[in-house]
Amino acid sequence: IVTSAALIVVVVAGSFAFADIVLIKALGLGVAIAVALDATIVRALLVPSTMRLLGDRNWWMPERLRRALPPLLACVVLVGCSASGRILANEQASQPPVVTPSLAPSRPPDPQPVVLPRDEAPHDRLTEWWYYTGHLHADDGRRFGFEFVIFRAERGSFPVTWASHLALTDENEGRFMYDQRSEIGPQVDLDPERFSGYTLAIGGTDDRGVPATAEPWRMLGGNGRDLLQAFTENFGFTLILTATRPGVVPHDGDGWVDFGAAGGSYYYSRTRMTAEGTLNLDGTELQVEGTAWFDHQWGDFIAVGGGGWDWFAVSLDDGTDLTLSLVRDADGSFPLVYGTLVQPDGQVEHLPREAFSVEATRTWTSPHTAAVYPSGWTITVPAEDLTITLTPSLPDQELDTRATTGAVYWEGSQVVEASRAGEPLGGEAYVELTGYLDSATQ
Repeated sequence: IVTSAALIVVVVAGSFAFADIVLIKALGLGVAIAVALDATIVRALLVPSTMRLLGDRNWWMPERLRRALPPLLACVVLVGCSASGRILANEQASQPPVVTPSLAPSRPPDPQPVVLPRDEAPHDRLTEWWYYTGHLHADDGRRFGFEFVIFRAERGSFPVTWASHLALTDENEGRFMYDQRSEIGPQVDLDPERFSGYTLAIGGTDDRGVPATAEPWRMLGGNGRDLLQAFTENFGFTLILTATRPGVVPHDGDGWVDFGAAGGSYYYSRTRMTAEGTLNLDGTELQVEGTAWFDHQWGDFIAVGGGGWDWFAVSLDDGTDLTLSLVRDADGSFPLVYGTLVQPDGQVEHLPREAFSVEATRTWTSPHTAAVYPSGWTITVPAEDLTITLTPSLPDQELDTRATTGAVYWEGSQVVEASRAGEPLGGEAYVELTGYLDSATQ
């Protein structure tokens, strides 16, 4: 029985070796090897051999205990054979009634209203992320785009898993840099009581599985006042972000996006935040300021769309903010398409798929992975007489994060040219593209 149970555990844990994420591979292989050694070397060889060598000494016990054992066994037999089961002629003690514990209240069904600051904190859901993108301007006139995200994942009885990606686009030098980390365990959440926002610090390991030597990457937020602090060998930053509008922007009307059979997600944004702080690049510290966009999603979903998605976040100079999500199926169709428009006065409008169009104008082939991405778009919102043209600030803004999240994706800053009612507009934008790497090449 023991050997059969061990075999089942070895097979199940060993199957994790085929996962894309290094941490899951290591965890599965470690458990499989440990159980296999215990069931074969330890139980089948070492234990029998040791007992054979010890002989009668396997059954040794102190002399005092040896003399006391027969009377003790006799008492047990007599009590067990007594009709009344009495001990020393005393009546059996009355047993207290067994009280069935009440079950913990079940979680109310989704969707529920998003409540802040409670819902800024981590949730006990399958998938969650806190996602920042933004644009920085240095005192010397240089422009940068940045991405900083922390992912949280729960998978059954396994410990909670975290991953983080950090990226910087040097638009003047045409240079793109990124790094990644991962960690297992609840210690990343520095505020487990979850009373006021989130305080996350991820140290963990880098993309090679080596423990990170730099300080933990920190993300603190709540009520529209956030702190980002993360450094790698070549770049990093400390930024204070402040929301310029009260409240948050709920997507799909009420902050709940229904993915159908794939589940669903709570989703809100702070679309227009100021950013100020310091940027460290190749050992030089720069004073920077700019803008940032914050997304927070959580829910009981693992993958959205079998073919990936295209995500657009655009902030125009007249105060208009626009986000679009195009979720693809494996066959190239788009089962889920929606957007959110924030007017200059802060009014939020949900955009169904027929309210806008997105047309890719060019493509770019990655020299790293051979993935082919769209690389330039024209967005139109007819009801707003709005046309937006997006061009990547540099083509190569691809991240290979298979070591931490099992994904290769493109995320980068854009050059924005727009017009509204015939009037030209500037702006800033970020685009995310997932699912463009052929699964056979991963």
